Amino acid sequence: MSVRTEVPRTIRRTRPASPRPVAPVPVGEDYRPAPSPDGRRVAYLSDQGGSRRVWVRDTDTGEAVALPTGDEPVLALSWSPDGRWLACVSAPGGAPRTELWVLRPDGTRRRQLAGFGRRSAALAGWLPGGAVLMVTETDEHGRAVLIDADTGHRWVLAEGDLLTLLDVTPDAGAALLRRGPRNARWLEVLDVATGGRRRLFPDTGRGSTDQGWFGPGGTSVLARTDAFSELAALVRVDLTRPERTPTRLAWRPDAELEHVTPSPDGHRAALLWNTYGGRSELTLLDLADGVQRAVAAPGEVLDDAVFAAGGDLLCLTAQGPVQPREVWLIDAHTAAPRPLRPSTTTTTTGTSGGGVAPQLVDLRAHDGLPLSGWLYRPAGPGPWPTAISLHGGPEAQERPGYHPLFQALVAQGVAVFAPNVRGSSGFGRSFVAADNLAGRYGAIADVAACAEFLVDAGIARPGQLGCLGRSYGGYLVLAVLVNFPGLFAAGVAECGISDFHTFYAGTEPWIAAAAVSKYGDPQRDAELLRDLSPLTHIDRLDVPVLLIHGANDTNVPAGESAQVARALAARDVPHGHLVLAGEGHDFLARANQETARTATTAWLTQHLAATATTVGQGL
Repeated sequence: MSVRTEVPRTIRRTRPASPRPVAPVPVGEDYRPAPSPDGRRVAYLSDQGGSRRVWVRDTDTGEAVALPTGDEPVLALSWSPDGRWLACVSAPGGAPRTELWVLRPDGTRRRQLAGFGRRSAALAGWLPGGAVLMVTETDEHGRAVLIDADTGHRWVLAEGDLLTLLDVTPDAGAALLRRGPRNARWLEVLDVATGGRRRLFPDTGRGSTDQGWFGPGGTSVLARTDAFSELAALVRVDLTRPERTPTRLAWRPDAELEHVTPSPDGHRAALLWNTYGGRSELTLLDLADGVQRAVAAPGEVLDDAVFAAGGDLLCLTAQGPVQPREVWLIDAHTAAPRPLRPSTTTTTTGTSGGGVAPQLVDLRAHDGLPLSGWLYRPAGPGPWPTAISLHGGPEAQERPGYHPLFQALVAQGVAVFAPNVRGSSGFGRSFVAADNLAGRYGAIADVAACAEFLVDAGIARPGQLGCLGRSYGGYLVLAVLVNFPGLFAAGVAECGISDFHTFYAGTEPWIAAAAVSKYGDPQRDAELLRDLSPLTHIDRLDVPVLLIHGANDTNVPAGESAQVARALAARDVPHGHLVLAGEGHDFLARANQETARTATTAWLTQHLAATATTVGQGL
């Protein structure tokens, strides 16, 4: 991939005053497993060769082959229940728009089935036993579609705004649809023959229901929801009863139910629990008797759980601060985990890649709201130059996963604090909604509270605080710099919104429609959005800022960074503008990931060290 860099002459590149330890070299990662129906082979994604490719590995011999899936990066894949097809979701040009392709497990007969033109395709799964795909296609509207992988024949089940297909009964008589914007979703049961729809359960006026599937025989629906409790739980709704009152199957007062994966036979489900701070716990739930069995987690953060067709083998991805993502296999009967890749040397605490483990830290926002975050400390006594890293979403969470950027900064003597400000997921329904609309002012102030805490605790060195973030985190970097001038010495904003007016005008239509519940309506809330837009107050930004963006980004269009660069150049504010060709919103090629990581590390290392005596003591 080529890289275009724009750096104004006002920026001076200097070496650190003293040499720092070398950061661990990031290694390739394996993720998104898709087991064959018999569990003897597992397809998965890997960037070991520099780009996201599909591999198939034998679970007994360990032999692996790469499949010819084209030049575009692959984001997800799934093995058909009859074993004859692999479905792959790819991102042409790295953009948010996706395509659905199928190919034989030996790499032959590859062809596209969905995501043509401006439509984006998402895969919900397969109908049992055969080769019929359940797909959502999205452009201005959502479209629930069944597609025969053998013939390409399509059946459109439903269309509508903010619509996603979740599941279909084996006889294709009913479909489960998800509707609504971010953090305010609900489920509908569709009668395919009549077109009639009915909400799964009454509107509670709060929370969101974002996962669901039909139980055996299609007579019930199981759903993950926080509509009935502060922390998300698993509920079952009996469709044969007219009142459809949900029954709670699994819930914890100390952890949020993050994800549920049912076995194809309907006998059990894998539950991923998000404990305080973001560590994962895994249990297997017997859906007949309701008994849960704990499984030893092979990493601190688990994801991508999926069963083989028989339900005896569970595949998932595990990672940790010094443990790159890797695929693990778990016997559903013995609960014994083993790595898919025979040469894997990591343990449940992780030993590959080197680096430091973070510490979970608690603090308070200005208004008293409890906050927390992960602190990565360099060697030796503090205080240190410190960077606050802000995650995307905003309904995402900073967790103790694999972060090569954090390790690179720590190796250069820069501490990293990665907080979960209000709006983050993993802490309950109220916390994730606390930044909606005008609540965003509180999220911006949370970052300032983190900075003040770090200085008061003797962690951060006054005058040597920086901030970085991508996507929503990139927006938050710009928002904090214009709302709290003098607090930070430098920033790095990656793929961030700078003006809500231009964002709504330029993003994909379905992204704009879903964002209204979080950010505000571009007409009704125009004045609020104008004031929350960093570009409105860009004259307050006077510290060095590095802007990074993917050239093909249609989620947060690349113009969002470009207009900030022009505004800063007009005022001779030191800045850098790095545009990565061939990338969309998420940087998928390892070479471009490394380019962004290296530029961020160099920028913060230089400017935090250089400003120790020049930035005002604004804390």
